Amino acid sequence: MTKYFAVILFSLLWVNAFGQKTKADSIGQLLAQEKIDSNRVRLMWEQASAVYIYNPELALIQSQQALYLARQIKYIEGQSRSLGVIANCFFKIGNYPSALEYNIEKLQLEEKRNNPRNLASVLMNIGIVYVFQEEYQQALLYYHQSDSVITQNNIEALKYYIKVNLGDVYDRLNISDSAYPYFYKSLEIAKNLRDDDLTGASMTGLGHSYRKMGKYDSSLLNYRSAISHLQAANDDDLLCEATLGLAKLYQQINKSDSATYYAGKSLSVSNKAGFLSRQLDAVEFLKNHYKQLNNIDSAYSYITLEQTLNDSLNSKSRIRELQIISSNEQVRQLEIEENKKIAARERFQQLQLLFIGIFIPGFFLFTLLLSRIKIHVRVIRMLGILSLLILFEYLTLFLHPYVKELTHHIPVYEMLIFVSIAAILIPAHHRLEKWLIEILISNRTPKPEYGKIKIKTSRLKIKRKSG
Repeated sequence: MTKYFAVILFSLLWVNAFGQKTKADSIGQLLAQEKIDSNRVRLMWEQASAVYIYNPELALIQSQQALYLARQIKYIEGQSRSLGVIANCFFKIGNYPSALEYNIEKLQLEEKRNNPRNLASVLMNIGIVYVFQEEYQQALLYYHQSDSVITQNNIEALKYYIKVNLGDVYDRLNISDSAYPYFYKSLEIAKNLRDDDLTGASMTGLGHSYRKMGKYDSSLLNYRSAISHLQAANDDDLLCEATLGLAKLYQQINKSDSATYYAGKSLSVSNKAGFLSRQLDAVEFLKNHYKQLNNIDSAYSYITLEQTLNDSLNSKSRIRELQIISSNEQVRQLEIEENKKIAARERFQQLQLLFIGIFIPGFFLFTLLLSRIKIHVRVIRMLGILSLLILFEYLTLFLHPYVKELTHHIPVYEMLIFVSIAAILIPAHHRLEKWLIEILISNRTPKPEYGKIKIKTSRLKIKRKSG
């Protein structure tokens, strides 16, 4: 059951591939015209989210690019959304370890934010990945955390999914008395929503629980109702599970003909829809069922079919392994390309710092040269102050990355260090400013022209004698 709900939860909107392709093309047109980076990130992850249903490899590239741009502009919502789509792509391919890795990275972002719906969703998605890895206790841990967030914040949109997923895990662990209340609560929600698909899913879960608890009449009632709802919803995947569950029930109550009929129906639907794992489940049941009936010929035919299906599944598994290798290599190449861009940006920043470092003494020397030219004293004073301001701002700019690394980006410690630096720099700035301006202005003070003064004095004396 979880396989089905994982698809719904990850996409949060189930539409056909054609509709998603049309949506992706429409978003692509908007993206080509958008200039604002934050809007571009949003359109990129929306496009990837639409594409991943029918082309997860392409969506993986688009969502990675969205993530890199979101990180560059420090757009947290964009980072979180992009990480979620990347996780979806890996999940779709079957690369569960990578899906788990990116979901956990998304969780670390959401734990620092105040968005309960996103937090509950990513906790549930992590639980789903653990279910597919058959680590059910770990799945329960994350499901219960998600359930707690959903309950505390009354998140209506996720209430059904957390209940049915909790019921599913307990059912897989064969703890039916714990599975039952969750399936029952999910059924109440589904009925209020008047959704055939969700109602059929919950009733299938209740059919499993009642059957394992030995309440066969209740199990029969829920299986039959589930089949009716699932047929109305055209949900062949869960229909296979419900019909096979009913076959198991009939086997338990010794109605072999009915068991054979519903197992055959499960096999027929799964064969038509191309669900290899569902086909294998039905074939294994029929093989064992005919063995119990001592019908060796029929049992042997299903043994042969089981071997064929296993070969197909192994072939499909090998293809999936190749897809996983390919997707990992895709991500590695994208990371290499992004690291090159980051390195180029860092080199550019270093060159800017180097240029500023060269510019400061050059500007100071230029100010000294101007001080010897007939320019107004106020201009010289202003240039002197400006050169010192550039020097001190450069020191702050230069020290900032080292301070951030030293304090591990803790704002309080950063503030204390920069306040201490300012306490030293501000008095030093005033003293240097006074000293520098005195030097510059002293270059403008005119030297006494002693020869001319003497001549004027002698002329006065001559005038006096003649008088």
